Amino acid sequence: MTNQQTATPEPSPVTVIGLGPMGIALAEALLAHGHATTVWNRTPEKAGPLVTKGAHRAETVAEAVSASPVTLMCLKDYETMYPVFDSAGDALKGRVLVNLNSGTPNEARTAVNWAAERGVAYLDGAIMVPPPLVGQPESVFLYSGSQDVFDEHRTTLASMGDPRYLGSDPSLAVLYNAALLDMMYATMNGFLHATALVGSANVPVADFADLAINWFMPSVVDTTLAEQAPDLEKGNYPGDAGTMEMNLNALEHITRTCEEQGIHSDQPRLMKEIAERAIAAGYSGKNYLAVFEVFKKATTGYPGRTNPA
Repeated sequence: MTNQQTATPEPSPVTVIGLGPMGIALAEALLAHGHATTVWNRTPEKAGPLVTKGAHRAETVAEAVSASPVTLMCLKDYETMYPVFDSAGDALKGRVLVNLNSGTPNEARTAVNWAAERGVAYLDGAIMVPPPLVGQPESVFLYSGSQDVFDEHRTTLASMGDPRYLGSDPSLAVLYNAALLDMMYATMNGFLHATALVGSANVPVADFADLAINWFMPSVVDTTLAEQAPDLEKGNYPGDAGTMEMNLNALEHITRTCEEQGIHSDQPRLMKEIAERAIAAGYSGKNYLAVFEVFKKATTGYPGRTNPA
């Protein structure tokens, strides 16, 4: 009896355009996974270390995109993309571009139209980790746009991290990216401000960080958000365990404490003002998560509810 072995598919060739720190990390991850990797950068010298690791340095963008079925771009922004790739001319036609630039939802939609006019299959994406973590299986990459393109090249994308497909709307990847970074900066600022506040009494940073990160974040924030996420979806903000008025009282105390301790108070003052807006909008007896309604009303066309529950 003969044992039949299934041959492992050869890693697909990939091109990387843009060799800043992130572009270099992408190319290194692809090389480490056995992909024949072609690179191009406006400053050719940046490709030197990658060439020593086996990458091919293309002389032109046209040569670069012609070398592979899929090209990853990691440029400064969407506006940079157009002159770079327009220089490739007809070499783009029939190829796949995966955009890992930073930008806005409207810029992503414009890029899709630009690609369609040139016969290019297009996928928008966002990298959710710093360069040193690229290539790790748990590192999250977000993608949106054509599911056919995503499915066809998923194996290649997985060489850089964990590929998450968000949907056919091409703007979703950059929208998620902006939302997650918004949360990151708000969380980071919250921690830094709180650390400065206790530091006004000469509390060592490490002492406060142990309590803030190892107890407060997982036990209070993580648990609360996970449990109450369905209520956010429904607009259900019961105030049985604490009302907006009670939270406003706490925010007033935080603001006054910062002022007494000589700590920058703009951040808690802004949070207090947001709570006051929620109360003015009719959420006085609801819990603090009702500020979600204040945030939604600051936008146009939000698909959720707009009236107090």
